Amino acid sequence: MKLKQTQFLKGSREFEIADDTLFVSIKSFFKQEKLTVDLSTLDPRPVIKGSEMKFYSPHRGHSIFSLLLNKPNKEEFNRFIDTLKQTISGDDTAAADIETEISESVREEALNRNVYEEPPEFGEADDEQDKVNFKPVIVARLEDDINMLKTYLDENDIKPLLNSLETLLAEPDNEAAFVKMLDVFNELGFHQGPVLTYAPYVKVLVAESNLINQNWWK
Repeated sequence: MKLKQTQFLKGSREFEIADDTLFVSIKSFFKQEKLTVDLSTLDPRPVIKGSEMKFYSPHRGHSIFSLLLNKPNKEEFNRFIDTLKQTISGDDTAAADIETEISESVREEALNRNVYEEPPEFGEADDEQDKVNFKPVIVARLEDDINMLKTYLDENDIKPLLNSLETLLAEPDNEAAFVKMLDVFNELGFHQGPVLTYAPYVKVLVAESNLINQNWWK
């Protein structure tokens, strides 16, 4: 499923959902960016901020990507968001509450008054989101992932992540090292997609730590 959006000064954005992956292409006067997002690592609850709708990683509330609100029109936009939320949560009923979260009045208020809404306080407002599901990592699997990343990706692009993985490899029982790795992963931006492609165990760790109950890794 695809959604194409254009807006003067902000350029064009194209989104395509394929299985559990979202492909994002953004073009503006100044830059062109492509992003691959593993939807299973996102929170299904979007946040309206100004004239955009943002999707976040549950860990530390990190914004991953945003869509222009109600572009190209409300009907297409809502259909795409419904599908996106269902895919993220793995639950066909997930879209049923979209009008509650993003009601018509909220949309109009965001568009007409440019209302600023803070991202969800994952660490404070929701006790479940505050918990990190930590258990000692499997050294052999983590070592395989590190070797794969060094083989197939440019180490300079993901050096902070490699450093954090090496630390975790040396201290597999260290929860602080585990949390540090998650923080670094969430700062990778468009490099997240390639990392998850070649590091399947990292993908499991990210999903389990975010308490995403989808069992997609089995």
